[in-house]
Amino acid sequence: MPNIGIIGLGNPEHRFNGARHNIGKDWIIKVIEENNLDLLSKEKISATLALSSDQKILWAYPNLYVNESGKCINKIIKNSNLKMENLLVIHDDLDLPIGTLRIKINGGHGGHNGLKSIINLVGNNFLRLRVGIGHPGNKTDVTNWVLGKFKPQESKILENSYLQFLNIINLLGNNEIERAQLKLHTD
Repeated sequence: MPNIGIIGLGNPEHRFNGARHNIGKDWIIKVIEENNLDLLSKEKISATLALSSDQKILWAYPNLYVNESGKCINKIIKNSNLKMENLLVIHDDLDLPIGTLRIKINGGHGGHNGLKSIINLVGNNFLRLRVGIGHPGNKTDVTNWVLGKFKPQESKILENSYLQFLNIINLLGNNEIERAQLKLHTD
């Protein structure tokens, strides 16, 4: 049984790949591809899954829209024997500068519809990896911003953020959350 489930949020349609809102899903796909893990699409739980080679991490992303993520998370919990506190959800965060990474334990949804869905269906006792995507500056531009693609200079910043994430995966797999937090927040 895995120690932790790492779930990346994102929309299912191909046109959303590379969008700010899909950063979690895109990172999960990248890890799975880089590690040549077997990908399984599980219709029963509305998710695509892979197990790390050491079987410590269940990698997943919902096959639903971001605002329906709670349905998938609920099914993953019921079908994997993982507890809520052993789930880390990777999601975009408007309130953080582009590329900033923060691990948060519990908390509210901060206006994020995916987190709102998860909290409404299963509670807030889960970990989050907040990935900063910056803010467009005007609230009326938020929808287009989160569904838009990253600019080339933003992509370069996010590549460094992705490498920071890779540097804490072993800690996450060993449930050393505080150490992962410290490493991420001080590097």
